[in-house]
Amino acid sequence: MLILEEPIGMSTSGPAPTDIDRVRERLNVVTQETRFSLLQDILGHPSQLPTLKELDYVNPSKSQTTIRQHLQQLVEAGIVETLTLPKDRRRNNLPYKFYGISDDGRAFLDEHGLLRAEETLQSVYERVEKTDQIKRYETAPRPAQ
Repeated sequence: MLILEEPIGMSTSGPAPTDIDRVRERLNVVTQETRFSLLQDILGHPSQLPTLKELDYVNPSKSQTTIRQHLQQLVEAGIVETLTLPKDRRRNNLPYKFYGISDDGRAFLDEHGLLRAEETLQSVYERVEKTDQIKRYETAPRPAQ
């Protein structure tokens, strides 16, 4: 007689996550303080496509490594996407990698009421005093989103 230790088709890693589990997980990702701040910075940016350097500038208490790690978690959750300027549009000494809210991320944030302050965030970002380098980065060519 054959005895199975687990029913056929069942995983030892536990049950498959439900939709509510995925929503809860994504909400945990986006509402963590540093990641939520990064989302606000992305939404406040004039093109909503800041560079890592710009995000680093407006988050002086965080290291660039920390910012990069939190951005990666937002990318993995599908909230943020990385966009790269095509090689033929790149210019010397200007950035070519940018971070923006994905279409799915925007829908998720909107569905959970996390986009309500978008205009305010843009107004606040405009008033941030910026270095010449950050001003150059802010006006650098961006890929189409």
